[in-house]
Amino acid sequence: MHYVLLYEVVDDYVARRTAFRAEHLRLANEAHARGEIVLAGALADPADGAMIVFRGPGPEAAEAFAKADPYVHNGLVKSWRVRKWNTVVGDGASV
Repeated sequence: MHYVLLYEVVDDYVARRTAFRAEHLRLANEAHARGEIVLAGALADPADGAMIVFRGPGPEAAEAFAKADPYVHNGLVKSWRVRKWNTVVGDGASV
């Protein structure tokens, strides 16, 4: 199964993230090494959000990531949500 963590970020997100970026990337790299994160990155043009794709039996890893993320704790993320993603084509598709 795949789950997508979607972030809606504040207007000055790009300027403010620098102070928290190393910790955010450490958490992301650790989750990737555990096989939880498949892909991750910020949306561009405009930089108004981010998307992280998780693989696992349920949404728990994605939810735990958001709850631990310094971007969330420090107000860079206005809102976040996790959505189940039914993948049908590509490496690792679940259907």
